Amino acid sequence: MKNFSNIFPTIVSYFFIVLFVYASVSKLFEFERFQIQLAQSPLLSAYAGFVSYGVIIIEWIASILLLVPICRRSGLYLSVFLMSAFTAYIFIILNYSDFVPCSCGGILEKLGWTEHLVFNVICVLLIIIALFLMEKKIPVRKSKTTITVSTSIVLSIILIIGMFLSSEYVIKKENNFTRRFIKHPVIEHQSVHLENGFYYFAGFDDHNIYLSNQKYPQQLLTMDSSMHRTAITSARIETDHPYKNIRQIVSDNHFYIYDGSVPILFKGKLGTESTIRISYKDAYFNDLKVIDSSRFAIRTQIRPSNHLVLGLLDIDSPEKLQLKTTVLKKQTDGLFDVDGSMAYESHTKKLLYTYTYRNQAIVMNSSMQVQKFLKTIDTVKTVQIKTTKLSDGTYKMKAPALKVNIRSVVYKNLLFVQSNLMGRHESRKAWKKSDVLDVYDIDSQSYVGSIYIFKKDDHTLNDIIVTEKYLYTIHNNEVTQYKMTKALSQYIKSGKPKTDQQSRQH
Repeated sequence: MKNFSNIFPTIVSYFFIVLFVYASVSKLFEFERFQIQLAQSPLLSAYAGFVSYGVIIIEWIASILLLVPICRRSGLYLSVFLMSAFTAYIFIILNYSDFVPCSCGGILEKLGWTEHLVFNVICVLLIIIALFLMEKKIPVRKSKTTITVSTSIVLSIILIIGMFLSSEYVIKKENNFTRRFIKHPVIEHQSVHLENGFYYFAGFDDHNIYLSNQKYPQQLLTMDSSMHRTAITSARIETDHPYKNIRQIVSDNHFYIYDGSVPILFKGKLGTESTIRISYKDAYFNDLKVIDSSRFAIRTQIRPSNHLVLGLLDIDSPEKLQLKTTVLKKQTDGLFDVDGSMAYESHTKKLLYTYTYRNQAIVMNSSMQVQKFLKTIDTVKTVQIKTTKLSDGTYKMKAPALKVNIRSVVYKNLLFVQSNLMGRHESRKAWKKSDVLDVYDIDSQSYVGSIYIFKKDDHTLNDIIVTEKYLYTIHNNEVTQYKMTKALSQYIKSGKPKTDQQSRQH
């Protein structure tokens, strides 16, 4: 028994020397991968940089202390602190995290998270036994050991819980641009190749998606959820106008075809080719979203400043155009700096405007009254644009601008933003092969997570649309259907569509 009391602490010490040295060296050899794994962690996302260095340093310090007999006791105390922290981390991952990320690599890469937890608990028990055997001859030190071990365990748990709570807050509210990728958010279901690469999504309903074509702008293609082409129609519109940019949009069993440079707007019933003109020269615009059968959100330019502003086009109102000049906030020129994409959500009756060159989205009701602002996770608060004013009063860019958000779509309470910026600790290789969608909860104004959408034959993402069950993309001439898994769909809030009256009251 005496020999066991002397030998066991030594065996445990050497076991942890091997474990820590191997683990730290493995992390150093794959340091970029290690940082990326930490960045994907629901607990440590915001602190991935600090933790990636800190863990390796502590493992080396513990190994050195365990190697020197006179310092072995301190090494075991540090080891129990470290292993308790690892244990608490895994316990929270399994029980309180929004999702369980991939297991880490290294010496235990074959183990799942539950097996890791069991292994760590055994390791903590081995260290505690070793410490008490070292103090067997001195009863007074046993009580000191009990206090020190208990304190180490409690402090490590408090540290991990604190990092979990603060990291969750930082990553959702005050993100330092560390993405957290949702585990298996979508599954590629099927894809269809179209005749050319000029298609874009015009809309969707409960059964179909609708695509129009920039090359043949009057054409509307209908595809069902099985990706079968069920109809192709070509709208008949007036031909005696100087059209420059004809676009289509589908809403509430009707299609709308328009050109803001004329400006003109037609309406037709889905499945037919006939149209009626519902607006002509009421307002010039460069973007339009359908709110209901008579009201449309538009973006236009005002004279003489040429600033971009939002407006409400109401064809049934005596005053057909209501300009909302205070919604878009100028930072530099009022033109490029407020550029962005509009998205309208028919269930919640919310209109969103996501800036292209800064980290903000505006949430409005159907009357275009601002309700809240949503911050995207990048750190670009101020646009990085250099412009020059020409003699005719127009503005031109002097240098390429830093584009932040490429496009956005909304479904119920979720906003999907295609980002143009790579986050911290992300794999450059994965970034080059993929497009990234950042997902936000509009109601809580928080970041949900991110999704990789892999490029198709090196073609980047052209357009995206989200329905109840599916996420659809267009890459060049290929339309792909992705089925949303519970990892993503759990964040979508159910609820019946609001009426226009309810929306205007909020």
